[in-house]
Amino acid sequence: MTEHVHTSPEDEHESAYSGLLVNDAHWAFGTDFEDPLAGVDTTIPEGIDAPTLAAYALMLGDDSLVMSHRIAEWTSNAPELEDDIALSNIALDLLGQARLLLARAAKADESIVPALPDGSPAPPEDALAFFREAHEFRNVRLAEVVNGDFAEATVRVLLFSVWRLAVWEQLRTSRDHVLAAVAAKGVKELAYHRDYAARWFVTLAQGTDESRSRLLAALDALWPLWPELFDTHPVEAAAAGSGVGVDPATVRESAEAVLDQVLAAADVPRPEVARRAGVLGRTGRDGMHGEPLSRMLAEMQSVARAHPKGLW
Repeated sequence: MTEHVHTSPEDEHESAYSGLLVNDAHWAFGTDFEDPLAGVDTTIPEGIDAPTLAAYALMLGDDSLVMSHRIAEWTSNAPELEDDIALSNIALDLLGQARLLLARAAKADESIVPALPDGSPAPPEDALAFFREAHEFRNVRLAEVVNGDFAEATVRVLLFSVWRLAVWEQLRTSRDHVLAAVAAKGVKELAYHRDYAARWFVTLAQGTDESRSRLLAALDALWPLWPELFDTHPVEAAAAGSGVGVDPATVRESAEAVLDQVLAAADVPRPEVARRAGVLGRTGRDGMHGEPLSRMLAEMQSVARAHPKGLW
């Protein structure tokens, strides 16, 4: 799907960054180009710590990559063809974001990029996606939960996109022009993800007794992971302090205000369930994940690991 975006002169970067803002198809995974940031000036702004920028971009990229894979699992399994296409497009949007973010992380700090098993190099975003172990991923745990029913997918996309959109609206002013351009493109995609999930949330809540009960069960199951989205990891704090990133704690009020509007429209109360604890205080941002992520990565990485120099 190709998106044409009109930007005002003050918003448009006078460089190849404007290429990040148009033509979604250009960034679809599996095309015949090698570097998703080709032609973009990836020079690190003065005063920015490269490892911090890389670690922060990696966190954001891992969120998108893992969430994309989970949503992609709905392909051919959604209740209607229209929703099958919608969820597939959401997954592709997130995958496109992941490519850009992982490539940015690699450009900022090449030392984070794993080598192929024989020691030879691989395209950085591919290496980061396919040749890291679960404990090296830094995604939030909401993204990795095993899929449930359609109500669960609705709730997960809603929670993720409401949070992510609030973060990326601020990220558009990042001192790193690459992150700023990726966020400027991403807010349009995330707004669609949020609105799609919000409409289904209200529909299921106000539908049959069965649809409402399934929605409430999904909300109760995922709600314990909602507070984790607003925890501030030291990397996020450092990135925010240097003007590169966003402290997620600062967007909690605005994100919850949006979510409350959806809950009110659906006549659904906030769940009264405790947050999910970390392991020894560690959560997804620290590389602490559950078995579902390991299983997901085993499937996602199997072809690349079996044929590390394969082209397709």
